[in-house]
This record gives sequence, C-alpha cells and structure tokens, in this order.
Amino acid sequence: MISFDSLTLKAFTEESRNFLTGARIQKIQQPSRKEIILTIRNNSVTKKLYININPNSAHICFMSKENEEKRYISIPQKPPMFCMLLRKYIENAKISKINQPQYERILEFYIETFNELSEKIYLCLAIEIMGKHSNIVLYNYDTNIIIGCAHNVGAEKSREREMSGTLPYTYPPRQHKSDIINYYGNVDYTTLSENFYWFSHYFAEQCTGQSLDKLKDFINLKGLSPVISADFSQYALFYELLRGGIRQNSVNEMIDNYYAYHINFEKFSSLKHTYIAETKKKLNKIKNSITKMEQQAQSNISYDKFRLYGDLIMANLYNNKDFSPKILVFDYENNKEITLKLDETKTLKENANIFYKKYNKSKTSKLKLDELGAELKLNAEYLEQILYSLQNSQSIEELYEILPELNESAPPDKKSNKPSLPIETEIDSYKVYIGKNNRQNDYIVSRLGKDDDLWFHTKDCAGSHVLLKGSNPPDSVILKCCELAKQYSSASSSSKVGVIYTKHKYLRKPPKANPGYVTYKNEQEIIID
Repeated sequence: MISFDSLTLKAFTEESRNFLTGARIQKIQQPSRKEIILTIRNNSVTKKLYININPNSAHICFMSKENEEKRYISIPQKPPMFCMLLRKYIENAKISKINQPQYERILEFYIETFNELSEKIYLCLAIEIMGKHSNIVLYNYDTNIIIGCAHNVGAEKSREREMSGTLPYTYPPRQHKSDIINYYGNVDYTTLSENFYWFSHYFAEQCTGQSLDKLKDFINLKGLSPVISADFSQYALFYELLRGGIRQNSVNEMIDNYYAYHINFEKFSSLKHTYIAETKKKLNKIKNSITKMEQQAQSNISYDKFRLYGDLIMANLYNNKDFSPKILVFDYENNKEITLKLDETKTLKENANIFYKKYNKSKTSKLKLDELGAELKLNAEYLEQILYSLQNSQSIEELYEILPELNESAPPDKKSNKPSLPIETEIDSYKVYIGKNNRQNDYIVSRLGKDDDLWFHTKDCAGSHVLLKGSNPPDSVILKCCELAKQYSSASSSSKVGVIYTKHKYLRKPPKANPGYVTYKNEQEIIID
C-alpha cells in the first residue's frame, strides 16, 4: 500500500478548503483507537470526514456510503476517552479555517468554540498523517497547550517530541531538504526524495524522467488528474504518471477508493487467517482425540479372551482346587492347553467372575469408544467442511456467514438471516448451483432442489454441494457436474477423485444435524481423473 504523502495532503486540502471553512462539526465517532469520524455540515451538505492513523493505512478523506461499507466500520456502544474529550470540546463547534504547515503531512483545523464561562476560545485539531508517527492532537491555539491526543508519546518513544495533555504542542523536527520550486540545476532522480520536499519515495519513482519544469508543475498541482491503477496497487495525482489507470473525479475520490479497497482487503485477509487458524486448532484437537480413542479401542480388541478364560475356569471347577496361584486348562477354541494366572486369595468361581467383569468392562468401553469416535469423526468432517469454506471465501460477507458455525458472531450491524446466493451457472441449457459454504449448501438442498434433480459431492472429502436442475440429463452434462464437484472441493488438485451423485429425493437431513450435512442412498460414483 502506498504511503499518504504531503503532496497528496496538499491536493486534498486545496480541494476541500471551501467546504471545510465555516463548516460545523455535528457528530464525532471513534470506531477504534486509530480511527475517527467527524460528521461535518456546510451549505446544507453533510459529509463524513474519515481520519485513519493506522501506520499501514494512514489517510484522511470524505467517505462515500459505498466505501464506508467496505471499511466495515463498527461504532462501539461505549465511546473511548479520546472521543469523549473531542465531543466535549469541539462537537457542534465551527471550523474557522484549515491549514497545512508547509511541507508537512499535517492538516490543522482551527475551531471556534466556547468554554464553560461562555467565552469564545480557539482550539486546533492537528491531524498528523506520518506513518507510524501518525496522531490526532487537540490543543489550545492561544496557549499552545495540548488538551488530548489519540495516543500519548512519552520520552521512551521519542526524545525530541513528547505528546500528552498539559505539554506544549510542537511541530516535528524540520527535515533538511530544499524546495524544488527555487531550484534550477540538474535533477538526480535517484535522490529526488532525499533532497527535495513534497517528494515521497513512491512519487519520486513516478517522476523519473520528467523535466524540471514538469516537476515544478506537479508541486504546484497544475494539471491535476487523479487516477488509480486497474488492480488498485497504486495511485497518482496526475494521469500521465499512471497511464491506463482508472480516472477519478476528484482527489478525495481517489483517496477514498484506494484506501477503502486496501482496508477491506486487509480486514478480510486478517479475519480469514484468524478463523482458519482457529478452525485448524479445533480440528487438530479432535483428530488427536480420535487417535487416542482408536489406540484405546485397539487395546480392548481382545476382550473376548476374558470371557473365554472365565468359561474355562468354570468348566474345570471339578478337578482343581480353590486358592490356587494358577490353573492348567484346555483351550477348546484354539485346541491347546494354557496356564491361567489366578488370585490365590480367591476361589475359582471368584477368579472366573473377575474375568467376566473384565470382559463386560472392556465390551462396554469398546462400544462407548466406538460411539464417541463416530461422533468425533462427524465433527472432524464438519470442521473440514468449514475449513474448506473459509479457505475459499472471497469476501468478508462470506466469512460472516460462516462465523455462527465457529460459535462466533458477526458485528450486530453485519448480521443477515439470508445467506448469499450460491454460484449459478449453466451447462448445455441445464441450470447448475454450487454452494460456497454450509448455509448455501443447506439452501441448495432445502430450497432449490426438486425430486428428480441430481445432487453431486466429492467422496470422503470436504467440498461444495452441486445441484443439477432438470430430469434425465445426458451423460456429458453429468460428467461436467462431476468435474465441477471436484473443482469446488478440497481435493481439486488431486489426480483422481471419486464423485458421488444421486437424485435429490434420496437425500435426507437428519434432525439436529450440522449445517450442510445430509445422508443419501442409491448413489452412483464416477472417478474424475
């Protein structure tokens, strides 16, 4: 992501000056520690000023409704302390003017308001867009004393510039550079950003090969024509520096669209990575439990021998004595004599009962382990299906659909009772539906499927439900649906995969079954190579 530079801030400031000057701050919200939203109104127009001081995406712009949704902003019920402070001092106050200190990535809002004694005072809200040093500072313009900061900076973090309430506000240390407007020599493009103000590393790279006069025009914002590359990897204030990109109607639109896209992508990637890690952790835990149960069941596999030993002792009571340390008996099942060790403090009948108890205990344990193992295997299959859905999700909305299955909840304003629609395609005039997650799989089976429709799924691995609408489709269409089932499964890269299919009327969803789970009968299998 491109860092927000001083020239972009200059272009935004000049473009927004008329609206911000004389505007009133109607509402202040703080979605997170690094985000502030100011609702500003002027000349019967209301806009939301979005301020982001996250080091990776620091910027300022007026948000459109569409990009507000892309940012997935969630307002906390209890506002943070800094938000409360801003509301106390500048809510409903008037912005008398805005200013960008020369060469700095700072936008200052000079605000007229009144104190507790109804006396007019002047405050300054300084928005510092400076990468990891970004901050929002409110200070008294008359006394130059800081009232509060979005985050305080102590001496241990910065020796040159401490930031906290009651301290004087100072500008960052000035860099030792020159203004290219007053320069008339040769241009060294490799050191452009090091020698001259306004040139960030990225902007300097864009300007490579441009004449000195053209560079001066850029700094003076002549021929401003904002543009974003088609893949949203970069933007430029001038179209000639990024030809082939998507032209923007304004500098604000360029900033808003570019950073909203990347914030959306970062949030999606972060959530996806988190939920995949959590699901894998749960899945590994279940798999370990299954392994331990199988080992324990294996140790109980010979429980029938205890019944046999009890029977052999009971059959030989007549020719053996009680309280013996061992007994020699003939094993009629294996046709050989064996010696059984006994508890010499007990009678033969009591020893036989000990073997019968071991037999019953092992048998009960085996049945219980088999039952629990079967349940764990179902849960493991379910988690593998969730993991597949997470890995193939393409948007935050799709992640939010999956969250209830992970016992997580989406933000209150992002919940939806309706699942997003499954993928719909067509094969030789036959409609085909493909579920991207368990909710969509349930929707396909319960809502879209009719008795004679065909249902497809990969055998013994996680994947999407595929539904082929229509009766008596040709074999070529069935084969293509099997290929789709393989493509939309966790075995998509495998060389050979079995795909089962059956009519929709042979599907059944057991009561209280996990989402997306169905049983089937009368199925057929095709191996996709």
